Amino acid sequence: DVQLVESGGGLVQAGGSLRLSCAPSEDAGYTFAAPCMSWFRRGSDDERHLVSFLDADGNTYYADSARGRFIISKDNAKPTLYLQMNNLQPEDTGIYYCAAATEIPVCEVSLPLHYYNFWGQGTQVTVSS
Repeated sequence: DVQLVESGGGLVQAGGSLRLSCAPSEDAGYTFAAPCMSWFRRGSDDERHLVSFLDADGNTYYADSARGRFIISKDNAKPTLYLQMNNLQPEDTGIYYCAAATEIPVCEVSLPLHYYNFWGQGTQVTVSS
């Protein structure tokens, strides 16, 4: 039962840009009030790595690899979570997932994956050199 749906992935050359979107399914709109909404990337190591999060107060976090190039934002009216990715590099290649943690008091970088109780199915991003 998919509750978050990502889109916007694709194939792009190094230096290009993509904007990922994440929208809730009809019965999961409440997830956008979550304390923590995040983007993860699963790369060649098959692990999900935190790329960025946006908490309920509007605070953001970016992994070192994303800082200065990626921008996370949210449109509560739609509702949709975005990840604007600029100056993409081959090492950004992977499957990108959005996730929401609705039952935590505060969003943290070290939040274990199992606290994220809503996930999307992922969208593939491939950056060619």
